[in-house]
Amino acid sequence: MIIEQSLNECTGGVTAPLGFTACGIYAGIRKTKKDIALIHSRTPATVAGVFTLNKTQAACIMVDKLQVQRSPVCSAVVINSGNANACTGERGLNDTWTMIESTAAALNVPKEQVLVSSTGVIGQYLPMDKVLPGIQQLAGQLSPTGNRDAAEAIMTTDTYSKEIAVKFSLGSSVITIGGMAKGSGMIAPNMATMLAFVTTDAVIAQPLLTKALRHANSKSFNRITVDGDMSTNDMVLVLANGEARNRAIKDHTEEYQLFVAALEYVLIKLAKMIARDGEGATKLVEILVTGAKSEDDAVQAAKAVANSNLVKTAIHGSDANWGRILAAVGYSGIDFNPDLVEIAFDDVQILKKNYEIVLDEEKAKAALSKDSVVVTIDLNQGTANARVWTCDLTKEYVHINASYRS
Repeated sequence: MIIEQSLNECTGGVTAPLGFTACGIYAGIRKTKKDIALIHSRTPATVAGVFTLNKTQAACIMVDKLQVQRSPVCSAVVINSGNANACTGERGLNDTWTMIESTAAALNVPKEQVLVSSTGVIGQYLPMDKVLPGIQQLAGQLSPTGNRDAAEAIMTTDTYSKEIAVKFSLGSSVITIGGMAKGSGMIAPNMATMLAFVTTDAVIAQPLLTKALRHANSKSFNRITVDGDMSTNDMVLVLANGEARNRAIKDHTEEYQLFVAALEYVLIKLAKMIARDGEGATKLVEILVTGAKSEDDAVQAAKAVANSNLVKTAIHGSDANWGRILAAVGYSGIDFNPDLVEIAFDDVQILKKNYEIVLDEEKAKAALSKDSVVVTIDLNQGTANARVWTCDLTKEYVHINASYRS
């Protein structure tokens, strides 16, 4: 399995792999910020996607699912921010198809090879009089250095753009994987509003790329939470255009394991950026559950703690209130013996078996006062473990979401 030392992080985000260009501009959908982006592959790319499990789904989700079923390849993804185009009925669907047709015509590619993503306020119609001219402008400004503008154009309440790219060797070829993501609020596991777009120049067939994405997604974006709210628009798309000309990756091979590990690395990095940038957040919090009977139990317990408002507010206040953590594990639904649980903040032990409190308030407060903290919960029931990432809950979160539409 690939290790971090085998990966070389590089600049370029989604345009780092061979054959990809991007751009992002201000089209007038939002008040002042960049609000529409485009990713383009000069070689039609194998595409895989995972989408929100919310029953209330935006028009782009419904349309993209059809597009991915109809065509195994994708040439372009157009993304707008400031408007989710969700709960907009037939008009919203028609607007999404119009975006596809406009992008396809501007790039001279088949409309089956265009995907759309939207993020922003729910229940408002897209201002197509601004979107369509924006698409035309995007098509004329695509650049191999346009990744940063694209990453900025997909942001909503994010405080910074989120990008990463890595290179690694696969046989005699050098493979690059690049990505960008957005998300700050309305983030919950199960395709937590978050969007991610990943590009690679690897040669890999669609079924195997889909398998790799589902695995990597389960270890990354499905293990973050900011506020427990699942969005209507969440998606992760991966485009693989094969321009690295490596030997086609096959299942059950070392090459596949290397590719999956690199993809997982990229997705985890982006996922942690989202958790760290949670609306109003001041701390990145990693919930590590160890000693579980199964990985599913570990994930379930970690998510319960990560979604607890009481735990998140205590961490914000640097209050070592371990009882809230144990209570959250207790209602998580897993079978465990509370008498055996041990809890620590970073390397500061708080609780030992049989409720032996070893809390040193000063050391615990110092650990919790850092901008990144690991909460370790050892169930002492087995050998499985899992990590989930979240953030603290602050007054600023309430302020942001009390006036989101304005």
